Amino acid sequence: MTQLTVKALSEEIGTPVDRLMEQLADAGMNKASSDHVSDEEKQKLLSHLKKEHGDKSGESEPTRLTLQRKTRSTLSVAAGGGKSKDVQVEVRKKRTYVKRSTIEDDAKREAEEAAKREAEELAKREAEEQAKREAAEKAQREADEKAKREADAKREAEEKAKRAQADKAKKEMNAKNADANTQAKKEADELKRRQEEEAQRKAEQEAAKLVEEARKLAEENEARWSEEETKKKELENSDYHVTTSRYAREAEDAADRKEEGGARRKKKKPAKEEQSRGGRNQRGGKGRNKGKLAKPTSMQHGFDKSATVAKQDVVIGETIVLSELANKMSVKATEVIKVMMKMGAMATINQVIDQETAQLVAEEMGHKVVLRKENELEEAVLSDRDTNAEAVPRAPVVTIMGHVDHGKTSTLDYIRRTHVASGEAGGITQHIGAYHVETDNGMITFLDTPGHAAFTAMRARGAQATDIVVLVVAADDGVMPQTVEAIQHAKAAGVPLIVAVNKIDKEDANPDNVKNELAQYDVIPEEWGGENMFVHISAKQGTNIDGLLEAILLQSEVLELTAVAEGMASGVVVESRLDKGRGPVATVLVQSGTLNKGDIVLCGQEYGRVRAMRDELGKEITEAGPSIPVEILGLSGVPSSGDEATVVRDERKAREVANYRAGKFREVKLARQQKSKLENMFSNMTAGEVAELNVVLKADVQGSVEAIADSLLKLSTDEVKVNIVGSGVGGITETDAVLAEASNAIILGFNVRADASARRAIEAASVDLRYYSIIYQLIDEVKQAMGGMLAPEFKQEIIGLAEVRDVFKSPKLGAIAGCMVTEGLIKRNNPIRVLRDNVVIYEGELESLRRFKDDVQEVKNGYECGIGVKNYNDVRVGDQIEVFEVVEIKRTLD
Repeated sequence: MTQLTVKALSEEIGTPVDRLMEQLADAGMNKASSDHVSDEEKQKLLSHLKKEHGDKSGESEPTRLTLQRKTRSTLSVAAGGGKSKDVQVEVRKKRTYVKRSTIEDDAKREAEEAAKREAEELAKREAEEQAKREAAEKAQREADEKAKREADAKREAEEKAKRAQADKAKKEMNAKNADANTQAKKEADELKRRQEEEAQRKAEQEAAKLVEEARKLAEENEARWSEEETKKKELENSDYHVTTSRYAREAEDAADRKEEGGARRKKKKPAKEEQSRGGRNQRGGKGRNKGKLAKPTSMQHGFDKSATVAKQDVVIGETIVLSELANKMSVKATEVIKVMMKMGAMATINQVIDQETAQLVAEEMGHKVVLRKENELEEAVLSDRDTNAEAVPRAPVVTIMGHVDHGKTSTLDYIRRTHVASGEAGGITQHIGAYHVETDNGMITFLDTPGHAAFTAMRARGAQATDIVVLVVAADDGVMPQTVEAIQHAKAAGVPLIVAVNKIDKEDANPDNVKNELAQYDVIPEEWGGENMFVHISAKQGTNIDGLLEAILLQSEVLELTAVAEGMASGVVVESRLDKGRGPVATVLVQSGTLNKGDIVLCGQEYGRVRAMRDELGKEITEAGPSIPVEILGLSGVPSSGDEATVVRDERKAREVANYRAGKFREVKLARQQKSKLENMFSNMTAGEVAELNVVLKADVQGSVEAIADSLLKLSTDEVKVNIVGSGVGGITETDAVLAEASNAIILGFNVRADASARRAIEAASVDLRYYSIIYQLIDEVKQAMGGMLAPEFKQEIIGLAEVRDVFKSPKLGAIAGCMVTEGLIKRNNPIRVLRDNVVIYEGELESLRRFKDDVQEVKNGYECGIGVKNYNDVRVGDQIEVFEVVEIKRTLD
């Protein structure tokens, strides 16, 4: 073995060098850190450390000594006939001695047990005294309370008596009251004294009873402990010697004391060592009692497991799986199912049950129920608001609604003096435009909604977030379907309606006709006694636009619109989109409070810190008050239009609420899918195969995605179904191309384009990609594609008729009909019908067609020919052979 230096040895054994050098010096070896240490020096150091720590394992001193003796003697025994017989007697002795340290440990253990018993007796006496004191105090309190109640009752009775005698003289009343008070006081004192004596007597009786019970219990415990201690000592004494019984050991000890001059007898061996050997009296041990069972020791206890059902505090959410409910109650799921069957409800182990049912089941099984609302965190976060600020007047939020091309955006354009209408694709508004304008009479916030039928959801969101609805109706066009729909949205939202009759500068304008048509939908002008203001305007010429603004401000004054201008903001998401350079962008209309840059915003399933804010003109702003629309950046994703936007204090809690909402939305979506599967199961079984047009839809804003998806789903018929396999906001990516390839779908892009990688993937997979900027074109082309997927219709057209004049027999073809073509022409290999007396008797195929002896493809009207019908020989003179062909007719969705 190679020698190590002191430093290397210290690193090997994990000891500091200084400490190791001190230990070597104590062992008599002075070493430096660079000196070598030999194997002999290592052994010397190890022996020194063992000796220093009290390890005497190296000594050869025995811990047990066994002595064996054998003596022989001759014993004369009387035999029969007066003779004696010598008997050889051999006595064998074996004794085992143990070290003194073991006996000293036994004595120490006995002393500890005695101290423990004394401590238990002292604790027992203290418990008895404590019980006695508590009983006395309890009795004293009860007596005081009872005396106080009786005194109060007595005093109330006396006061009632005094009020009944209020009409008597004042002096008599005072005297009687004084006497009554004195008497009442004496009676109360006497009653209190008696109650105290009675309570004291009862307390002494209860205390004496408790003391007697404690004394009996102590005597019983003392007797039991004494008996157990006696048995334990007997057992230890009986197990002391290794090879001899107790009686043989006593005789042997007496002989040893006599021979050895009364050498002291070793004390008994510890019971622990005997138990480790298994005991003499256990089955299979040595000794005369071999085969017998051991006596029960004091270590055995008689604890029995309780058979009663443990009561649980069961926490139940809004829904819970039956197996999870069983686990919380610590019972088997089958037991829960049995209880539900007794209550009249059938359930399986994986079934989800509601909160009320779970509560009834848990209470029926004897458990305590704790109901938990799953949206507690959401409510706590949303309720943590600044409520100290006062409400101040705010600007009205006005929504412009109406039919397509009736002049909504042009009206707003004149008000804002910009040219938004020219910038919209096709001249129609396809997003919700949110703007605020300053007028001479105050600020007004406008929401411009689309008028096309596909944008129903957008108009509904606009009506929900608004205070006043301005319904634009063209004077030359009248009431149209989207006009009626806008009226319905306004009434459903409960907001006042102002009618702006536009295009009055046209020659064919008829405002009175508009009033008559709107009156059919409960929109009555004020001059007719109704509640709705009618304003005649011209968006092109700017006629009476000021009158419209005055009507809006007048209506807002009547509504007395107020909002909290300070504190944490809240609002509604009007529109959202995914910007390629800036990420998710949401247009938020602030409804209360002040939205600041850097606030933490919770929008539906999305959250984030506001990194930047812009107004409708694209200018950077740092704060926005009530009725101000702003674009915010910094959310985790694109929120849904119509979601409530709320400023919260903690980003971590906002993330938890957003995750909870996302999980809840997923659960509701899965439940709805499951429900639709169950409802449509039988119809799907009988409907047969339905053609599906799979679509991947991408648009620039969330509102357009919802509107187009709703319109496409409404195009579905019983034969062709539109299935939107994927939709989203933003440009077309490679992931969309892979999804379209896997689902055999077409990709529709509305105001978005595909990037380079997506275009390569689309070309490689030959996926159909189409771009649109006007919703009319998108819906029309999808409708055409669906029409191409419809199963075609087939129509039979009769092209010729021949009359049988004679019948010939052919060995190869059978019966040959000699015919004259009377109508149209006869074609070879076309399907035919054989008519007899204008009744179809056979339908088959024309197999042979000859004119004279030549095979021909067709025979025209007025010519004779020979016709062989395939697999039919019952042709007779006078029959008619009708030749037809099947024509395919293309179907459309209209």
